[in-house]
Amino acid sequence: MKILDQRQIAQKIRRLAIEILEHNYDETEVVLAGINNNGYAFAALLLEQLRSLSAICFTLTRIRLNPAHPLDMPVHIELPAEQLQGRVVIVFDDVANTGRTIFYACKPLMEVLPKKVEVAVLVDRTHKNFPVRADYVGLSLHTTLKENIDVHIREIEEWAAYLT
Repeated sequence: MKILDQRQIAQKIRRLAIEILEHNYDETEVVLAGINNNGYAFAALLLEQLRSLSAICFTLTRIRLNPAHPLDMPVHIELPAEQLQGRVVIVFDDVANTGRTIFYACKPLMEVLPKKVEVAVLVDRTHKNFPVRADYVGLSLHTTLKENIDVHIREIEEWAAYLT
């Protein structure tokens, strides 16, 4: 079942960009860190919107980890650690489920002292097992544990999110 279509996702991206700017209006630079592929694509879409609305310097980077087995390989952020020091970092993912992926994605941020770390997700489910909360949420959805959310926002013409 489709839960978000192209128009709704675009609307949520615009609203989230405005919220991010409201909470960070006095910053000169903000780092957008997208988790793996969909999180990075979501961050890139927000980056476009943020740049059209503000003169703040936004830097886009990717966090790579294995969500199914986060301890099997090191969590890697593509931006050098010194570029995170003292800056606002917003971690992006398409869906927040248990919070585990976002929790482990923050591991490289613990090696530096950012000014602030926030989390943005397109869809937030309510099954948190880890101490993670999203600061910016496109859609909050109560689902059963057996249901999944599949977000299509990269390398396609029509964005959509599905509940399967």
